[in-house]
Amino acid sequence: MDILKKFEIGNPYEYVASLKKATGKPVLAYMCSYTPEEIIYAAGLHPFRIFGQVEAISKADAHLQAYSCSLVRGALEDALQGKLSFVDGAVFPHTCDSIQRLSDIWRLNAGMKHHFDVVWAVKLNTQSARKYMHDVLVRFVSELEQSFVVKITDEKLKHAITTYNEIRSLLKTIWQLKSDNKSALTGSQMNALIKAAMIMDRDEVVANLRALIPSIQLSPKKETRKRIMLIGGICNHPDIYDYIESGGGVVVWDDLCTGSRYFEGAIATDEDPLTAIANRYYERNLCPAKHRDYYTRAETIKAMIKEHNVQGAIFLYLKFCDPHSFDYPYLKEALDEVGVPSMLVELEQQLPSEGQMKTRLEAFIDMI
Repeated sequence: MDILKKFEIGNPYEYVASLKKATGKPVLAYMCSYTPEEIIYAAGLHPFRIFGQVEAISKADAHLQAYSCSLVRGALEDALQGKLSFVDGAVFPHTCDSIQRLSDIWRLNAGMKHHFDVVWAVKLNTQSARKYMHDVLVRFVSELEQSFVVKITDEKLKHAITTYNEIRSLLKTIWQLKSDNKSALTGSQMNALIKAAMIMDRDEVVANLRALIPSIQLSPKKETRKRIMLIGGICNHPDIYDYIESGGGVVVWDDLCTGSRYFEGAIATDEDPLTAIANRYYERNLCPAKHRDYYTRAETIKAMIKEHNVQGAIFLYLKFCDPHSFDYPYLKEALDEVGVPSMLVELEQQLPSEGQMKTRLEAFIDMI
């Protein structure tokens, strides 16, 4: 499938720097799926998700504690080393404590011209929280317009909504084809598609995803591997999927912010654009940094497990990620109640040895 090669991005920094040179679009970086990309896109900017690096960290340690997660430390390291010199600014939504504190450190030390904070509500179960999120977007629009001397009209917002709705719908369709065993995509290929959608030119993403779907609607041989679901934050390690597949499993769905949490939830097209965008971020599947009530996340994940006939779950957490670590005991108990075995894998930016990781995953899959 030659179309898949269009989603292969060897070095995201080089890709986006070249894209900026070709299009003239300013680049606005972000680190969380709660970033309102639609508004960035409507402003004529290029939204670019940064995932941090896998090399040794030195400069960032002068600003962050060693127990900050490797995503935060790696992203700051790249900024301090000048690897993000092509980026015009960054936006930090209200998420975990580490990213909130990184915002202040970044603003003072990263040397970027523009800096934005999108301070969402944390408890999403009241109409006042919904209205507050709308007001946050109104302010974000105003700040972008002033900083980049642009006008974000309703027409531009509606176009952005249409574009992002299609990206999310196409990604969900492709994931569903894989889950239904109607696609020969590997887990690492699926991971690459979703991450590319956060890096590439969004109009190019739409065109390439449209072209990809006909080529993957195949009828492969009957699937006999154990059906696995991944739960966690980000997955920067496509090798994980390969290890699971070589160990007798196959990832059929996930609850990751580099997965289904990125593409779940369409934006309404029949109401005020900012209201519709705010509603999508209010109503989308929660991550542990947001709350609705005690049961929502567990019930959502159990529904995913039932829908996709999941036989086992792997919690894939970055080391020192407090929201997910606090979430784990409650979610594990919920999975135990419905008889779904699970295991916890804590990772940093670099994987443990291949043999060690394969052995752990194979042992878990064998027990299912």
